[in-house]
Order: sequence, then C-alpha cells, then structure tokens
Amino acid sequence: MTNSAVTATALRVARGGREVLRDVGFAIPRGSVTGLLGPSGCGKTTLLRAVVGVQAITGGAVEVLGRPAGHTALRHKIGYATQNPAVYADLTVAECLRYFAAVLGAGDVDQVLRDVDLLDHADHLVGTLSGGQRGRASLAVALLGSPELLVLDEPTVGLDPVLREDLWTLFHRLAATGTTLIVSSHVMDEAARCDRLLFLRDGRVLADDTPAGLRAETGEQDLEQAFLHLVRSAA
Repeated sequence: MTNSAVTATALRVARGGREVLRDVGFAIPRGSVTGLLGPSGCGKTTLLRAVVGVQAITGGAVEVLGRPAGHTALRHKIGYATQNPAVYADLTVAECLRYFAAVLGAGDVDQVLRDVDLLDHADHLVGTLSGGQRGRASLAVALLGSPELLVLDEPTVGLDPVLREDLWTLFHRLAATGTTLIVSSHVMDEAARCDRLLFLRDGRVLADDTPAGLRAETGEQDLEQAFLHLVRSAA
C-alpha cells in the first residue's frame, strides 16, 4: 500500500477555453491534514472536484487511495463537503442525516451530530439553520460512514472562533485515527493548523511543504508573509 492517499501528476483542467489547473503535481500522505490554500479563483474547488472524481480533466492523472479518481470502488471511501451545503431544507437535521446514512448503508447519526456540535439542533428544519449551521450539517453528512478520505471545501466559513477551533480539533482527531483530510481555505491563519500545505496561485502549485518547511525556506515566521515571499519570488 502506498503511503500517499492522493497523488496528482501533471494534472491539467480547462474550462470554458481557459486553463484552470496547469501541470499540478503533489502527493498527500495518509492520515494527515493537508491545507489547500490560495486566493479566490485560483483553482482550489476545481482541484478538489478532480480529487473526488467529479471534474473532467484535460491531461495528467489523479490517483486516490490506490485507484484512479472517480473509480466506483471509491464511492464509500470519500466524504465530500462542498462550499454550498448539500442538505435538504425541508427535512430536519436528523432526518437528513438518516436519509444519507441509509444511502451509504452506514453511519452513526448521533455521533456525527456530536462531532459537529449540532445534537441540540437535530430536530430543527435545515431551512431554519444559520449559514454556519447548514455548513456543519453538510460536514456531518461527509463524516457518515467513516470515510478514509475527507475533502472539505471551505468548511469553516461563517463559523465563530470557538466552533472553528472545535472543528480543527476534530480534523486532527480524525487524522490520528488514519483518516486523510484535505481542507481548503482562503484564510491564511488556518495554515498553521495543517500538517502540510498546498498553496495554489493562478492554477499552479506555488508551495507544497510543511509549515515548518515553508518558514525555513522563506525565512519568514509568519505563514502569510511566507506565502507573499513565494509570490514575489515567482513573479
């Protein structure tokens, strides 16, 4: 078994005649929390969709858990939470999770509600939740079935600092049990919470390293300044 949960090689994606990802390559270790960072429009969501296997690619390859991205054998091994919560507004939170648990054939609804701090809102209609709560409900769906890989697109947007802290604690607890997580964000202060960082800019990987490695390479202790250093160096 390879030590990498996700490997991309010379990955290219074009949409609407524009190249969104250009010769992207990386390897994500199993059981790690990898932060996918970069400004809005740099290709983060497109890259996550390619990993999940729902994005047509122009060239190169993506391998996930030892199989080509999108392989049918991966369907129950990947949890994916999109930026737009994939939950039904006319169901309660618990009903929604029970529905997805039945589809997956697995999942402890009460446990994932505890994990995302929504147990007290289990009987609330999804449509009455705040944006941050709907995002956590969508994350709960992704956690059902204990996936080997969690792909999370901006999971902490709209959350207060306490909930953000709780979610990052959960992410690292999951990684400690062997789950691999890819967490996208445009908030640079979340970079230090990751085991490894992929920094995208204009469809290319500008950095692929640990936080400590980036600090050492750039001579900057602040990771935002480290990224700025890399941007200026690449200009």
